[in-house]
Amino acid sequence: QVQLVESGGGSVQPGESLQLSCKATGNVFSVHDMAWYREIPGQARKLIVTITADGRTQYEDSVEGRFTVSRDNAKATIYLRMNRVQVEDTAVYYCNAYIIPDDHTWSGSTYWGSGTHVTVSA
Repeated sequence: QVQLVESGGGSVQPGESLQLSCKATGNVFSVHDMAWYREIPGQARKLIVTITADGRTQYEDSVEGRFTVSRDNAKATIYLRMNRVQVEDTAVYYCNAYIIPDDHTWSGSTYWGSGTHVTVSA
């Protein structure tokens, strides 16, 4: 069974850095587009960055220049380096990926991680 497992959340102060990771586990055949979303309390879940299998990225305006996404295809892992964090970055961060399982159906699906909390406060 395919799962996305996030890690790296926690509490930091404004201006500090934090790195999130998300690894696809289970019977994974291939991982395609990956993304990070975040859900700020009281708001809808929002896409903040995407990365294709060949490394092309697209950032939402509020994080561009401060956050950097990367991936290690050999490890089926995506990372989010969060620099110069702000109080407004406080949210639950979710990993998302389109994955084809190794189950001989070759039928891909979009998977979600369970989320990791990031709290930014002075």
